[in-house]
Amino acid sequence: MNLFWSNVVHQLNPYVPGEQPQHTDLVKLNTNENPYGPSPAVLAAIHAEISDCLRLYPDPSALRLKQAIANEYGLDVGQVFVGNGSDEVLAHTFLGLLKHERPLHFADVTYNFYSVYCGLYGIDYVTVPVDAQFRICVQDFFDRDAGAIILANPNAPTGCAVSLAAIARLLERKSDVVVVIDEAYVDFGSETAAGLVHEYPNLLVIQTLSKSRSLAGLRVGYAMGQSHLIEALERVKNCFNSYPLDRLAMAGAVAAIEDQSHLVATRSKVIASRERLTDKLRELNFHVLPSKANFVFARHAAHDAQKLALQLRERHILVRHFPQARIEQFLRISIGTDEQCDRLLAALRELLVESA
Repeated sequence: MNLFWSNVVHQLNPYVPGEQPQHTDLVKLNTNENPYGPSPAVLAAIHAEISDCLRLYPDPSALRLKQAIANEYGLDVGQVFVGNGSDEVLAHTFLGLLKHERPLHFADVTYNFYSVYCGLYGIDYVTVPVDAQFRICVQDFFDRDAGAIILANPNAPTGCAVSLAAIARLLERKSDVVVVIDEAYVDFGSETAAGLVHEYPNLLVIQTLSKSRSLAGLRVGYAMGQSHLIEALERVKNCFNSYPLDRLAMAGAVAAIEDQSHLVATRSKVIASRERLTDKLRELNFHVLPSKANFVFARHAAHDAQKLALQLRERHILVRHFPQARIEQFLRISIGTDEQCDRLLAALRELLVESA
């Protein structure tokens, strides 16, 4: 009964996550999960943490995890914030750093959660169009009266990336506002802006262990920035949930950060499969955007994207379709194993032949 809802709830337009079906016979290429499992060191660390200590609260500061992240990126512990997935980190960022009298600016084609958070926290926003090739052009943000800026890099759902040099130019030109770089997919071929943290006091970089480190089910995300930005996030966190990460999540996350060899090995497989899938889709006359993520964004001039997605589903293959202006004829296809990608390609060949 919505009689009891607050005015805030009535006005919300919630984010719709990718489908998580219960069937096991599906080729699941719709939610950008890594097709390869987490590091064995992660599983061992989680197992070792299962003990009587679970009756105790976890470390609210997550100091050991923050230290592991700081070591990885050459930062100080005070320049790292951790949360329950990067979406929670983003939520605290929107409330703590992006809500100002002037509107927040982000691309018109990007992660849909940005507009959702704006609705939740009452933040005015302006969207900046990506170009005809669906690229974010940082110069389009230079002369806008923004209160803050957030860019996904690589962008989602397009997979297109902005260079580190371009990000530096944006930080210099907009030195009076916070610039957030959301790097959920950065490990698959783009450049992290973490190395710019020392130089730019207006930069916050957000990453996750869900994608490249195969830990979507563990829910660990983190932010990197100078201490005055991190303090804002800590203040919000401690007014919301002082214990966002449990003991198992922290133990697994530390192991994942420290096992770079597993990251390199699985990332290489995903990148190789991405390039192979891109070539094969183009052979089928799909237009595929250049991707630096663990997914591709593709359209076929002769076939409706929503219809293709439904036809693939009938063949037990899930991909993501967004009924959104400018991209409604694209499919976002997560990179699976080569076997999964081959099943997708075989199904597409059948569909294209049937409709010829």
